[in-house]
Amino acid sequence: MAYVARLKKEYKERIVAALTEEFGYSNVMQVPKLEKIVMSRGVGAAVADKKLIDHAIDEMTMITGQKAVATMSKKDVAAFKLRKGMPIGAKVTLRGERMYEFLDRLVTSALPRVRDFQGIKATGFDGRGNYNLGVTEQIIFPEVNIDKINRINGMDITFVTSADTDKEAKSLLTELGLPFKKN
Repeated sequence: MAYVARLKKEYKERIVAALTEEFGYSNVMQVPKLEKIVMSRGVGAAVADKKLIDHAIDEMTMITGQKAVATMSKKDVAAFKLRKGMPIGAKVTLRGERMYEFLDRLVTSALPRVRDFQGIKATGFDGRGNYNLGVTEQIIFPEVNIDKINRINGMDITFVTSADTDKEAKSLLTELGLPFKKN
């Protein structure tokens, strides 16, 4: 039998039924699902020091288990000494089993390590059913060795869903285990 991520199995068995009951879907294909998770990090100081991009790529690869890629600047900005095509960040897109595994690790081990954690804000929805979450320190992930990092950086995590509204997306992400703050 092939390996199936815990959250993927839970989605198919429990979450589809719960969302169908809550929103009254007539077909299983109408139930929103998590399509991908995109992690990105801007490294503005990489204009002066090229090694910072390599460190960012290595850290994101270690955290997600999938090779990260450098993002390039799209235009010249003289004030920042930036040229078109220079590496200024790193990103990784997770889908399938790795996406569910990363989400499981994020919810169960990384987010509880945030200092004074009360839950994540429910204001990060974009109106189309996607959610953006900012993490201020990469050291909340257990994969990162605190002795080997050269500087503390944050990153953005975007959850792309197939939901039509923010209410459906929030219900889906809540069922998947994201701890939203209570109003």
